[in-house]
Amino acid sequence: MFDIAEIIPIIIIALTAITSVKGFNDMAFFDRYKFNVGAILGTSKQWDRMLTSATLHGDYMHLIFNMFTLYIFSDVIIHEFGVWKYLAIYFLSIIGGGLLSLWMHRKEYYYSAIGASGGVVGVLFAAIAIYPNMTLGIMFIIPMPAWIFGIAYLAFSVYAMQKQQGNIGHDAHLGGAAIGLIMAILFEPALLKVHPEYIGLMILPLIVLAYFAWKKK
Repeated sequence: MFDIAEIIPIIIIALTAITSVKGFNDMAFFDRYKFNVGAILGTSKQWDRMLTSATLHGDYMHLIFNMFTLYIFSDVIIHEFGVWKYLAIYFLSIIGGGLLSLWMHRKEYYYSAIGASGGVVGVLFAAIAIYPNMTLGIMFIIPMPAWIFGIAYLAFSVYAMQKQQGNIGHDAHLGGAAIGLIMAILFEPALLKVHPEYIGLMILPLIVLAYFAWKKK
């Protein structure tokens, strides 16, 4: 007998891989389902792109990195919260990342993005909220406590978002991280009592993010 909870991440990864590979070889498919501000806010109102864009990736390395990270941390969330809360964290983090991107680029109808990073980062940061002292590494090389990694990641992402550095959707990452942290706390409020200092420190960059998002009128 197999446990359905154990194969849910595999199903997500498999479906994402299939649609991503199709997108590599079918530009019409890729263009229809990618995140695009004009297609979402324009006359067509294609809000489905908020989710479908997470099933597309720029290349095999992008796809493999995202899906490997999702696979590694999915087990932590499912073990702690169960499969339905895991799915809620993943998909709501995708939407949260998309909404922040939509807000930050709402006047740039040409802006497009793809990738499951919002959901993946949401799962990652929910896992960090649960186990802030587990060891993580920058590019799997420099080991450090997860809460330090979280602060560094969020602080750099806020900075890079403001400077618009690189071809990376930092706003989607930040939106996903915020949703992941918030939902972990909502599902397990005791985390605030067990790890108040770690979670508080990770929230600080998100407060700075909220200020910049509010300021962008």
